[in-house]
Amino acid sequence: MTAPASRTPSSLGVLPARAGLGLKPRHYGEILQALPPVGFFEVHAENYMGDGGPPHRYLERIRAHYPLSVHGVGLSIGGDQPLDKTHLARLRRLIERYEPESFSEHLAWSTHDTVFLNDLLPVPYDGPTLRRVCEHVDEVQETLGRRMLLENPSTYIAFEQSDMSEIDFLREIACRAGCGLLLDVNNVFVSATNHAYDATAYLDAFPVEYVGEIHLAGFVEDQGDTGDRLLIDAHGTPVADIVWRLFELTLRRTGPVATLIEWDNDVPAFPTLMTEARKADRALVTERYRRRAVLEFT
Repeated sequence: MTAPASRTPSSLGVLPARAGLGLKPRHYGEILQALPPVGFFEVHAENYMGDGGPPHRYLERIRAHYPLSVHGVGLSIGGDQPLDKTHLARLRRLIERYEPESFSEHLAWSTHDTVFLNDLLPVPYDGPTLRRVCEHVDEVQETLGRRMLLENPSTYIAFEQSDMSEIDFLREIACRAGCGLLLDVNNVFVSATNHAYDATAYLDAFPVEYVGEIHLAGFVEDQGDTGDRLLIDAHGTPVADIVWRLFELTLRRTGPVATLIEWDNDVPAFPTLMTEARKADRALVTERYRRRAVLEFT
């Protein structure tokens, strides 16, 4: 069995190019007892914004053995209001407490006035939204004192006022704000299916030079109001075969990069998550050997 990816000074600040898993409370004890060969663990920031309690006691112990990624779901970076200062301050304290190798958030909005919505809602891809998102990313990075990653969304509607593509929008944010990107391959397939464009072409055009992490997850299929095929980014099933194939194509452009298996709903037993992680690790190793063979041949 491969040893867990323990923290070392040389590894701080960069997630290993291995498969990671979302850390779930039902698995705390099993992880600490077995120390499974997981490249890193990722937590949702909002689940650890309290000052103490069992979640922090377990996370502190797990953090001692593994690299950590913190993934936010509540900053509402795409919102048309200023960022919530209280929420941002809580996030800063969490980052300072655990010093994760990575912090990421969504290109989405999830607040209205003082109400937090339980959804990650899409934004129009236009000039005013671009400026606002860049300002919000700047504020987050200045507050945290670190570079963040911004995730491409899964979307179900498109805005008529959009005057640039999603890829151009993300590239401009990365260029202007100096952030990195989190490439969610499942989101790409979901959005491409829902909006009838080519997921492979999207990945071929994605600015991979900014990618610091990849996400993989499962989706469910529904029927839209018109009877058309509609995919939902549900995070409650294994990664679909088509998403695995897209992931392998993505690695041809990115090279091996930290890859998270997202499974947030109907969370299964830990061995099921490890099966998915091993699939991702095999793809990462295959790409590593492929690149080495190309270099030796040339």
